[in-house]
Amino acid sequence: MFYPLGSLFLLFLQKKNTVARRKKPIIENLEITDIAAEGVSIGRHNNYVIFVRGVIPGDIVDVQLTRTRKAYSESRLLRIREYSKDRIEPFCSHFNRCGGCKWQMLPYQKQLYYKQKQVVDQLSRIGGVNTDRINPIIASDKDTFYRNKLEFTFASRRWLEDNEPEMDKDTRELEGLGFHVQGMFDRIIDIEKCYLQDDPSNEIRNKIRQYTRQDGYEYYNSRSHEGFMRNIIIRTSSTGEIMLIVIFAKPDTEKIESLMSFIAREFPNLTSLQYIINEKFNDSIYDQNVVCFSGRDHIFEELDGLKFKINAKSFFQTNTDQTLQLYRKTVEFANIKSDEIVYDLYTGTGTIANYVAQKCKKVVGIESVPEAIEDAKENSRINGISNTVFYAGDMKDILNEEFIQKNGIPDTIILDPPRAGIHENVIKAIRFASPYKIVYVSCNPATQARDIALLSDVYDVLDIQPVDMFPHTHHVENIVVMVKR
Repeated sequence: MFYPLGSLFLLFLQKKNTVARRKKPIIENLEITDIAAEGVSIGRHNNYVIFVRGVIPGDIVDVQLTRTRKAYSESRLLRIREYSKDRIEPFCSHFNRCGGCKWQMLPYQKQLYYKQKQVVDQLSRIGGVNTDRINPIIASDKDTFYRNKLEFTFASRRWLEDNEPEMDKDTRELEGLGFHVQGMFDRIIDIEKCYLQDDPSNEIRNKIRQYTRQDGYEYYNSRSHEGFMRNIIIRTSSTGEIMLIVIFAKPDTEKIESLMSFIAREFPNLTSLQYIINEKFNDSIYDQNVVCFSGRDHIFEELDGLKFKINAKSFFQTNTDQTLQLYRKTVEFANIKSDEIVYDLYTGTGTIANYVAQKCKKVVGIESVPEAIEDAKENSRINGISNTVFYAGDMKDILNEEFIQKNGIPDTIILDPPRAGIHENVIKAIRFASPYKIVYVSCNPATQARDIALLSDVYDVLDIQPVDMFPHTHHVENIVVMVKR
């Protein structure tokens, strides 16, 4: 048989890849001994580190090595031969397929142990920090129904369970509304009950799914970018207020009006009912217009007597109870005096800035999102706070010598950057400002440790406080206090 040259090359590559897959070593009876960063577990074979996902210390497993390096290898789990004595039964029927709550099989006290260990390991290894001053991690009183915001995704093709019968490819039963399958952007787990957000979150989602299926609303296909229903976002507050945002892919006025009217009738207690028409290929709503269908265009949250306005695009910590613990501990560590100038970097909607304002002379907040800064100013106005000033712009561009001279040299800097940590220009500006104290709040201890190391020639670490914001996940929030020598 004759093959064109290009086809022969493709056949060669396919054969080569098949042989390579077959040659990948299989390691049997590997004992899992620890959990590393990002929640990935560790086993050792002849002192060689092997990373395995979806298992816990004490499990005995068979794995196939995938990406091999000199010091370690990633692997694919083949089977669990023996379960750890620490393993418990997951409470959610969607566990192990849904991308969230991946530590349900690990007792909560063990989760706290490994989160604290993660902070210690990364601060000491990456940052060279003496972690003797670390405080015990602050646990969450709630390990279910603790989130105040969830986003659910519509998909024209949901994930099918192994025991489900084959269905016609055009049936509405193939559609799903829920969370992404781990590692798959186009497959959705059709969620019946989620344990992350209090009622009426589950009822709202399930009623919308029932209505849209019955009335022929096409679910979105993220590969072909066809369909009508894209997402819903549900936000709640400790004061009992509820916001629902529905995201459509097309401006079909009749269908939008029909669905939104149905939701308003079914859930008359909604504080805010809004929608967005997003015709882009990506799911980001921050550049989109938000239409308020009924109620207010915002809800309010309260923290220690302060009110915070939250709109559809606002950033607010998603575990309200633990946010309060985080802020209280931040204020305690900062030990702010009444004559101090405080800079709140990456201020978001000004929650920390307004929270500490009553204790100091002045707070200067900086944030890259203009809408968030407008919210921050509004939150100051709502709470009668007059000693805050806020600036919108890229931190690395705004925070410079001229800015510091204009707004006053800070006595204390509080910063809560994104996971990537602090830009080198911001490090330089902090060094120029030379505050006596830095309170660094981080959702990523690895980049936090890196940044601490860059300031370690001038600042000493005084206190370390991990906080568990997200039970049943590997994520941990951490506060580090640094003082100038």
